[in-house]
Amino acid sequence: MARKAGHLITPSRAKNLVGVAKVVAPALIPILAPVLARGAGVLSDQYDRYRARRLGISVEDIGKYSGFGARLHARIVGIAESTEALRASDSAWVTKTEARLSQLLAAVRASERMPTARRKAAHRAVATDLDVLEQELLRRLNVR
Repeated sequence: MARKAGHLITPSRAKNLVGVAKVVAPALIPILAPVLARGAGVLSDQYDRYRARRLGISVEDIGKYSGFGARLHARIVGIAESTEALRASDSAWVTKTEARLSQLLAAVRASERMPTARRKAAHRAVATDLDVLEQELLRRLNVR
């Protein structure tokens, strides 16, 4: 067996390393724990920012949108907020749209507990309706 200088792990070397680790680890834990906690906090913050960016919302609102339908929920709320600009000029359409958005939101919430295939089908149906509502909203806001 060819031996590389210092790279062969023998049972006695492994035993020595475990012994050293038992002595050194308790001394390092108080030093490393705050660093690891800070790192975990930074990673959590970055993940929240990533999720908020994907949903198109602010980081402060990330707690409002969770689950499989989070993206659809955020879209529904965004459309509802945008329809307020039309309330004065087209209140009938806004009222009708708000009712439909309430139905779609209820469907998204109900789909959270459905089996995967049914949930995905429900989400596709809701997304299709939202696409139509968004197009109509943009048309009414004179955005082409």
